[in-house]
Amino acid sequence: MRFIMLVKHPEKQAAPPKELVDAMAILHKEAIQAGTIRGSGGLAPTAQSSRVRLSGGQVRVFDGPFTEAKEIVGGYAEFELKSKAEAIEAAVRFMTLHKEHWPGWEGETEVRQIFEPEDVAQSCKELALTAHKQAS
Repeated sequence: MRFIMLVKHPEKQAAPPKELVDAMAILHKEAIQAGTIRGSGGLAPTAQSSRVRLSGGQVRVFDGPFTEAKEIVGGYAEFELKSKAEAIEAAVRFMTLHKEHWPGWEGETEVRQIFEPEDVAQSCKELALTAHKQAS
């Protein structure tokens, strides 16, 4: 099963401490050796970003920074893992590194499964079955 982990935090914050960066490098190396990580990285601040929005039948481009953004996605990692429980364990380990090496930092890691085409078909069947049972 593939999972994406999205790290969210307030945009205006200092750079991470070196100790955290070093600890994350070790965690990343372990994931490479285990063959579970497919990609990861930090994301540029919204001041260097753009949004392309479809609204009211029009496609528009908005350049950052985005004043309404209180919390941003600051990084991501994609994993191939056996279960959601394993993905949550990985996210807890990652967040624990932040707790240990960056006191006072606050944020979250959102864990989401990436659906393959066959997963989407199965999910649609399950939703239809649930809706049918609720209607009965």
